[in-house]
Amino acid sequence: MTVLGISAFYHDSAAALVVDGIVVAAIQEERLSRIKHDNSFPILACRWCLDFANLRIDDVDNIVFYEKPFLKFERIIESSIYYAPYSFNFFQKAMPVWLGGKLNMRHLISKNLKKEFKCKSLPRISFIEHHKAHASIAYYTSQMPDTAILVIDAVGEKATTSIFSALQGKIKSIKEQQFPNSLGLLYSSATQFLGFKVNSDEYKVMGLAPYGDVNSDETHEYIRIIKEELVKINDDGSVVVNPIHFTYPYGLKMIKIQHWESLFKLKSREYNQEPTQSHKNFAFAFQFVLEDIACRLAETTKQETLHSHLCISGGCAMNCVMNGKLDKLHLFEHVFVPYAPDDSGCAIGAALAVEGKQTASNSAPYLGPSFSDDYIKSFIQQKNISYEYVKTDSELCKLVAQNIANGCIVGWFQGRMEFGARALGNRSILADARDPYMKDKINKCVKFREPFRPFAPVVLEEYASSYFDMAHSPYMMFTCNVLKHTVPAITHVDNSSRIQTVSKEQNPLLHELLCQYMSITAVPAILNTSFNIMGEPIVCSPEDALITFNNSGIDLLVIGHYIITKKV
Repeated sequence: MTVLGISAFYHDSAAALVVDGIVVAAIQEERLSRIKHDNSFPILACRWCLDFANLRIDDVDNIVFYEKPFLKFERIIESSIYYAPYSFNFFQKAMPVWLGGKLNMRHLISKNLKKEFKCKSLPRISFIEHHKAHASIAYYTSQMPDTAILVIDAVGEKATTSIFSALQGKIKSIKEQQFPNSLGLLYSSATQFLGFKVNSDEYKVMGLAPYGDVNSDETHEYIRIIKEELVKINDDGSVVVNPIHFTYPYGLKMIKIQHWESLFKLKSREYNQEPTQSHKNFAFAFQFVLEDIACRLAETTKQETLHSHLCISGGCAMNCVMNGKLDKLHLFEHVFVPYAPDDSGCAIGAALAVEGKQTASNSAPYLGPSFSDDYIKSFIQQKNISYEYVKTDSELCKLVAQNIANGCIVGWFQGRMEFGARALGNRSILADARDPYMKDKINKCVKFREPFRPFAPVVLEEYASSYFDMAHSPYMMFTCNVLKHTVPAITHVDNSSRIQTVSKEQNPLLHELLCQYMSITAVPAILNTSFNIMGEPIVCSPEDALITFNNSGIDLLVIGHYIITKKV
């Protein structure tokens, strides 16, 4: 059976192709359109997936969309009626979009695909509940036959938090909380107040939080206000938001800024304004509350399912600090987060749910385009660029490792592009983790982003536990403590780090590079960040890589076995 999974129209649209239960290809639309967080119908992604597999649209047996539109529309209507007349502007904007196409999603999908593939008929189009899609990518890529699944996000159709039990290939819903009571939307409200972009920059709140003063009276007061004014937190982790403090149930924004400024006695942060210590304390307070609620939810999940393993998915699962806290609870023998727990991953989850097969091959995140050395050579020569060609993997890794050890910032472009928000070593910027000034240098001269943002390490799995209090984290989805002070560039202000462990089986070339680097420096970890600059998607093609190389402070570009250096 061949299944095409699609996520679209909210944020991070994507397509995935699953053949006989195996993910053959998957890609976010943004990587091809070059529009960050592209939410349009993923026609480029659909086309690429089919072309990669050398299939036509009529070779597909089932097209699956990542949510059920009628349920979502029902929630919008119910909220609009309940919160009237305050909901009028929201209702006025939403109705033309829904009645003009989104309500008949089957027709909208059919229209887009027929136009692109020039066909008169299509395979069956079906729909899956949003949280089931989140749960499915987690379970079917986890290699754990029996597990509990905790899904936490903003909102699906109606559900905001869900608990599932997965047993022998089947996923069963156990318990859920519904809109407007949402942990994800609570955190997004803080994102707006701090001057960041909602549904995009929540991770910046997470990165800013460790700069908060845990002992400050101001921080304690912020936590009190959140728990006593904004949201009631029950022992089981369910929440009840106080509607007088939020506008997201009926409005176009999460909150009224002036209302929150009065409540917290704090001026909101303007875009591009340097965060004050109070803003940092504010971020810490919301991160603290998020973790507190998540821990209660994990305890409830354990009680409800009695499983020994836990999968976490949904947009909130991108919060690797929260994931690290849940792992350290030791409620479960193993805690797993997939490589794309966000909405983009729902394209994969929706497709995998059709057959419901677990296979080890689905654990690999490298599902996007790759480019042959012949293609790369032709491209470089067309651009009339000087280059060095290195014949073997061993020679290449030795040369690049030496350059990194000498302080070079390297654009590393290899193999198939990874799926998801994390750069996992095939579309990465790599640098020396030992250099205490490297974090500031890359933030300022390469990524062009806020100075408080931390960087993550990629580390040899066999040495991970010597440097970090975590031995296995292949997708960079957990934060843990740093045990040695020899890697300051990837050590956050609170002595934490969001690690990616690499085994020889998972990524042989990256593993070899780390081995070569360790033979030079005696350190098994390198700074690894996504190959892009702020506001742009991760590079997909050699063309994208060269543009980013030329427009940033990257010193060395490595595409396949070809090395390009900056002209002095």
